[in-house]
Amino acid sequence: MGSEAGTEPPRRVTIRDVAARAGVSKGAVSLVFNDRPGVSRATRDRIFTAARELGWSPHLSARSLSNSRVDTVGLAIARPARTLGLEPWSMEFVSGIESVLVERSCSLLLRLVRDVREEIAVQEAWWRGRQIGGSILVDLRDGDPRVPALRQLGLPAVVAGHPSLADGFTSVWTDDATAVTEAVRYLVALGHRRIARVGGAPGLGHTTIREAAFGAAVREAGLGEGRTVATDFSGEEGARATRALLASADRPTAILYDNDIMAVAGLSVAAEMGLSVPADVSLLAWDDSQLCQLTHPTLSAMSHDVFGYGAQVAHRLFEVLDQTAPRAHQAPTPALTPRGSTAPPRRREP
Repeated sequence: MGSEAGTEPPRRVTIRDVAARAGVSKGAVSLVFNDRPGVSRATRDRIFTAARELGWSPHLSARSLSNSRVDTVGLAIARPARTLGLEPWSMEFVSGIESVLVERSCSLLLRLVRDVREEIAVQEAWWRGRQIGGSILVDLRDGDPRVPALRQLGLPAVVAGHPSLADGFTSVWTDDATAVTEAVRYLVALGHRRIARVGGAPGLGHTTIREAAFGAAVREAGLGEGRTVATDFSGEEGARATRALLASADRPTAILYDNDIMAVAGLSVAAEMGLSVPADVSLLAWDDSQLCQLTHPTLSAMSHDVFGYGAQVAHRLFEVLDQTAPRAHQAPTPALTPRGSTAPPRRREP
């Protein structure tokens, strides 16, 4: 990627820089980082100190980046480790990426971070230290600060998200707006007039897109504005949101969820409150992992090939590195898969 007008990307730190800082030869630095004899303890300590101060790591520089080979791809995700382990989407997405990397004898450097600011620092350290050849960005927001920061670094990257969020970076995206519209129209066709949505984290680009599409679709059906409850994608928050919706005076007869784990939690809440699914309330999930087929009743879902999506993102990153990538690549739109959790409401409303 090019740099912003009037600026140049910071030069990447090399073994030569470490040697100069420590006052030794490049050979001495190589011996130390390969744990070879021939360098005194004092000199070794000086070399390690210089490397830390410069933010240099030997991982890729000691291998074959000089031959334009990419050995490692970076992926930072702002999720708690426990949540990530329970979330089918993330695991399938990472598996899809890995399926491409293994074909190229590459590795994935995965890091969990607290927030965007920490991710920017991690990406910069990876790039300056020659630990990665490129990176994958997920969970972008409008005006996401990672985009200009990585462009300034000159780090090759692909955005897993809508082109409107990528600001010139190559992106791989699904048409979530069309998928949400299809979901709402399906529920309306079944006879539902009180339709609610349990949404993902506010501010995320795909959450904003889905929320806007949901509001437009319910208005198109003459159902007012629709109701959305924001969450953090977790089962606990999905259960909380479902409980609040089902306990309300104008209880919805259908709920659309932003992922599958929240829909599973919603199914449990309905049972807890003595409601029958789908007779009293229809539930429609997103992503359609194996979870949706293990519940009773099985969950209707907007099916999305998340594994294939991850693979496409990885393919596009290698095209970026080869300087052959398109600016945006549209993956298949999530498609409705009706199952046992959706049906006409018990009594049709006027």
